[in-house]
Amino acid sequence: MIATGQFAELPNGITLHYASCGEPGRPLLLCLHGFPEYWAAWEDVLPAFGAEHYAVAPDLRGFNLSSQPGEVGAYRAREIVGDLLQLMRALGYERATIVAHDWGGAAAWALAIAQPDIVERLIVLNSPHPIPFARELANNPAQQAASAYMNWLRAPGAEERLAQDGFRRLEAFFLGMQRPDAPWLTPERLARYKEVWSRGLTGGLSYYRASPLYPPTDGDPGARRLQLAPAEFVVRVPTLILWGMRDTALLPALLDGLAELVPTLTIERLERATHWLVHEEPRFVASRVLDFIAAR
Repeated sequence: MIATGQFAELPNGITLHYASCGEPGRPLLLCLHGFPEYWAAWEDVLPAFGAEHYAVAPDLRGFNLSSQPGEVGAYRAREIVGDLLQLMRALGYERATIVAHDWGGAAAWALAIAQPDIVERLIVLNSPHPIPFARELANNPAQQAASAYMNWLRAPGAEERLAQDGFRRLEAFFLGMQRPDAPWLTPERLARYKEVWSRGLTGGLSYYRASPLYPPTDGDPGARRLQLAPAEFVVRVPTLILWGMRDTALLPALLDGLAELVPTLTIERLERATHWLVHEEPRFVASRVLDFIAAR
């Protein structure tokens, strides 16, 4: 059974709501969602995770019932990483395995790069490492086109446009890639998402606005202005990538060269899955994550 309505008051002043499954004291499995989701991105896999772990799925800052700071700077990677470190300590842990998707994956990459000693294992679902993402945004027209929506979300007034017509555009985020044989976005689930979105969208959009990783335009070089040193972004943690190959926003070229940045790396490509693979393939995702954690 999934427990909700739990809150961690962090020393930095942020309050994080979280759901959990399993008994505290078991190894911590921290599950990080992306945009435009919330903790329930993991509801189909949390019970399996909780069988042998303490599986915790927070609403990241800016989402749902967690604190929603107003300033864009509050959503830089170091702030999100700080939340995760403080959440782990509030739960009584010094180390965790991280499983993450989308913007949660961006936070997980940053955490594993900066603090490899506290990450047991890293599992990332359709979220690019910053080095290949910067490379593809700067140089690959296909990825630039696929990521053009990021500039739309960064623009002033995106909150109001997304809320129009009963959040029609946010619904399209899911339906635009939904597999016909995996119709996971039921009316009941969509109603819960709309309730979450009605609590505020600015926090979620601020992840896009705070990031330097976005496609260039005629008036803004975007990722082209970055000069990242790959040696500073090496991930020294055993890492599993599960990648839905039908993701139309994050293209497979983002996996190219990843082995040079992640020395202990396993990549599994799900040929029929989209960006929403944890919803489309929950049994496979849960099984593969647990197998990877158990392997030594």
